[in-house]
Amino acid sequence: MKKILFILSFVPSLLAAQSDVNPCATLSKINDVFQRKHYQPKPLDDSLSIYVYRTFLEEIDENNRLFTEEDLLKFKDFKYKVDDYIVSKDCSFLETMYQSYNNVIDRYVAIINSLNNDSFPTSSSENIIFSKKSFPFLKNETELKAFYKKRILFTLLREIGETSTNKDSLVANFKSIYANQKAAVFEKYLCKASNLKLTKDDFNEKFYSIFCSYFDPHSDYFSQKSRSNFYSHLSSDNLSFGFYVSKNDNEEIYVAEILPGSSAYYSEKIEKDDVLLKIAHNSIEYFVDCIATEKLFEILNSDNYKSADFTFRKKSGLIYSIKLDKKILKDVQNNVYSFIIKNKDKNFGYIKIPSFYAPFDKGKSSISQDVTKEVYKLKDAKIDGLIIDLQNNGGGSLDEAIRLCGLFIDIGPVAVMNDRNDRKEVLKDYNRGTIFSGNMVVLVNGLSASASEFFSNTMQDYQRAIIVGNTTLGKASMQRVFPLENSKDEFVKITLEKFYRITGKSNQYNGLIPDVEIPSLFDKHMPRENTNETALKGDEIDVKLKYKLFESDYSSAIEKSKERIKNSLECKKIEALNERVNPYYDSEMPPITLKFDTVYEDISRINSLWKELRDFSEKEYPIEIEQSKIDLDYQKYDDFLKTIADKRKKDVKQNFDILEAVNILTDLTP
Repeated sequence: MKKILFILSFVPSLLAAQSDVNPCATLSKINDVFQRKHYQPKPLDDSLSIYVYRTFLEEIDENNRLFTEEDLLKFKDFKYKVDDYIVSKDCSFLETMYQSYNNVIDRYVAIINSLNNDSFPTSSSENIIFSKKSFPFLKNETELKAFYKKRILFTLLREIGETSTNKDSLVANFKSIYANQKAAVFEKYLCKASNLKLTKDDFNEKFYSIFCSYFDPHSDYFSQKSRSNFYSHLSSDNLSFGFYVSKNDNEEIYVAEILPGSSAYYSEKIEKDDVLLKIAHNSIEYFVDCIATEKLFEILNSDNYKSADFTFRKKSGLIYSIKLDKKILKDVQNNVYSFIIKNKDKNFGYIKIPSFYAPFDKGKSSISQDVTKEVYKLKDAKIDGLIIDLQNNGGGSLDEAIRLCGLFIDIGPVAVMNDRNDRKEVLKDYNRGTIFSGNMVVLVNGLSASASEFFSNTMQDYQRAIIVGNTTLGKASMQRVFPLENSKDEFVKITLEKFYRITGKSNQYNGLIPDVEIPSLFDKHMPRENTNETALKGDEIDVKLKYKLFESDYSSAIEKSKERIKNSLECKKIEALNERVNPYYDSEMPPITLKFDTVYEDISRINSLWKELRDFSEKEYPIEIEQSKIDLDYQKYDDFLKTIADKRKKDVKQNFDILEAVNILTDLTP
């Protein structure tokens, strides 16, 4: 088996059924391979039991609003005995939890149906409290029913308030609006139940994933299906029905783009803005209003759904159905692209790297090849500097990260790998020469992870580029996918090694700190590595490596940039908005009385803040953008590529960090 290492951070685990597998047999195999191979194995003991029990409950009952204290009494002893059950090969506790889970879902449906009657209130003198932290479990079914009643009433009053900004009109027509909204709200709550339903295999597999996460957040369990999905995220060429979806103001899923050459394209029926109503696969129908987002994207993106019947509604109201088959297509939204940014009499190149993809499975292209092509396009435009944008790039292939480093440094070490036995391996760029030797800026943020950090570390340590943005996620570990013993359908992704910078330091857990930090909306609330309970900690090793620093002196440009940021009105506005947003995440909100006036005032205040945030985020900056002649020629014959390019231009213009990167390169250019 070819050894493939990954440093991907955000990969959803989409689970598939593995019928007739003994849970304890699977857990024993998982534990065995983790004890033998994991970078920092942990024993099966009470600590594991406590973590797995608590985290699994959080997974299946995220807000502590399905189970009650009475329900939990049935398996209160499990908290300290999961390790013992696995050792003794008695996993009947999972069956007990699964049956209880089904019972609480059935109870949820029964309570919602019982509340949906003519006497449901239009207001109440009671209060409701919201918090980002989970509340304690309610004591019994009576408390649960009272809670659901309050939550549904709040939702109903909020939905009424959202229908218009004219409060007087809402009050005048409250009775008729209430009747219409009530049915829709109860339908939404019942839809939730269909999303919560799990097969026994799905339930068990969620448990396996939680078990793996005890060792570290990036170790995981894969079924055959989720393994396939994992690889698809590492490739820019994937099976696709041929359309991208988005959500409109009415919370409907609609067709945002159609890919040329796809089944959707050749159907000659599907058009942009058609609303997706239903998907049928293998005699199972999924109504989009009720389907979980994860399931929807599983169907659209997973290789396991190669054909399906889709039902759409056109703007005219016409409803039609059509069968589509997936074809291998280039994932345009996941591909490297470039622009020329003009400032005064200077041209600067801009390259966006969405992920570190590689030619896994059916893939044909790689990030290093695509970046090389874009650099040569930009060099034809005689650029005076280059911006590499890694913001929101969650990682990917280690090999591609090494190759990308090699494109911009002459020769030398790029990182040090360390395994569980403290064996160190120096990773090097062995190829002399670079494809671009001019000034560079690399953009990062709190969602730049793994391979993005790997590349940024090297550019910073060689003083090859100025790193601009926010502290990165903080993942400096490597994973590999292994099949479980004697199984063709079950796999585990295990953390095998940590990578260290050529200075011996590691940004594991704490992230990479940029040379120039720019305030960012919601930065404090990014889900960084140090928010993970089981994350590996950062440290430092003693290494003495020889490498040649880049000759340019960036210190003056960095200081000028810091001074601009300090005095920037935009940055002061970001900090002011964050001060208003933080209380919604950091503290418990004040109680809201369940009366229309009170709820309307609350949603008006929140909507006003979110509108201000949205308007600020969509502000365009004076960034002059051009495209290479090659890209313009392609777009002459492809409206889809032109639409994508226009959207990307808008994204660039709305990014203040790119404006500052241009200013930095201007300072560096004589």
